[in-house]
Amino acid sequence: MKFSEELFSHGAGDYSIPRIALDKEPADCPADLKYLFTHQVVDDSLDYLGHPDSVLLKNGDILTVYPQGHGKGAVVSKISHDGGLTYPDYIRNAPLSWKNSRETPTVYRLEFSDGTPDKLLLVCGNPDWNDGKGSEGGFCCSLSDDEGKSFSEFKRFYGKDEGFDFITIVALASLTRLKVNGKFTDKWMGLFHTPDFINYKTVLTFENGEMKWSLPVPYLSEYREIEKAANICEVECIRSDRGNGDELCLITRSNSKTYNSLLFFSSDEGETWSAPVYAPASLNGERHKADYLPDGRLYIDFRSIERDYNKLNKYVPDSNKNWFSEGWCGWIGTFDDLKNNREGQYRIKLAHTYSDGQTEPGITADADTGYCGHVILPDGTLVTATYGKFGERNADGSLKTYVVSKRIRVEDIDRLFRFLKSSGVINE
Repeated sequence: MKFSEELFSHGAGDYSIPRIALDKEPADCPADLKYLFTHQVVDDSLDYLGHPDSVLLKNGDILTVYPQGHGKGAVVSKISHDGGLTYPDYIRNAPLSWKNSRETPTVYRLEFSDGTPDKLLLVCGNPDWNDGKGSEGGFCCSLSDDEGKSFSEFKRFYGKDEGFDFITIVALASLTRLKVNGKFTDKWMGLFHTPDFINYKTVLTFENGEMKWSLPVPYLSEYREIEKAANICEVECIRSDRGNGDELCLITRSNSKTYNSLLFFSSDEGETWSAPVYAPASLNGERHKADYLPDGRLYIDFRSIERDYNKLNKYVPDSNKNWFSEGWCGWIGTFDDLKNNREGQYRIKLAHTYSDGQTEPGITADADTGYCGHVILPDGTLVTATYGKFGERNADGSLKTYVVSKRIRVEDIDRLFRFLKSSGVINE
């Protein structure tokens, strides 16, 4: 198949910011930067483990949760006591209801303004996987009041047993603490989507210590035409000014693969959203997860989706798809870059996810990756986790899909960029 420019629109193109590849160590790499080209195994105990999310505990440990399967399966956990170098521990008394999870778990820290101790919230949606089991609908929540030592059994909200018909997918893709009159309050906006790619928001509050979720409502109805055409889903929400500002930005997955990711902005705590604009190609992808680095820059990781026709002709000329993936990627830039539709500072390939037949890292990679959980340690180190095929094989010779993590200090990315530039590997 020959790809031509006429076949592409809706934001397609290439990015021009520096691409920093951490999948293969360059010659003469400075010794103290070599760690950037390594990753740590979180769990490789099964043939397939996927879709992690992580939260930093107050004692400095990292709790990572993920399903035993592709998007579904029992929720399991690993705990690192050394900043993501090893993951020897797990939740010893996990709820029995976690064994019947139908979705990828997401986990969030809830901080309260009234002095209530923090809670950890784990949420799973309930898709219909066409496996004969159907879906009970709604989404399931599990709370911890003791920094992850124990969690409550799942409690379902807006399920079919209550007369609702929300078949939730990736619930909650994001959870954002809201402000009232410019001050943070004890309300959180959660986002999810349904199989018809309608995106819903629901607001979490607590009454007498009990969770209350508002009736889910569509929040992109004004833009339903593009929401449906792009198959918008798995939306990340980013607050301005290091997470303390008064503007929100949404960055979407466009599951149709015929549109770039889209950006929406709100200055009224998500009550209304601006008309969408295409995200730059440097950020085009799926299941974005964002956090602020200590110096105020934004870090976003995601599953890359490449839609530039020149790259398609160069790297996958015989493909019958109009996209390919570079795999597990990250982006460093600023909220201002998002607001002004700039490409950002760096595009990072974090590690290589192998496709069948590949023996060395390359531009193209297996797309079954992303859904990252990441935390920022007190010393500023970013620890990010994902799943994918990183080279280990199952007993039958097939590539194993498992969970790994990677440690990065952003100042070392800056130093690596200068080294690669001076070595002629990167040309600005």
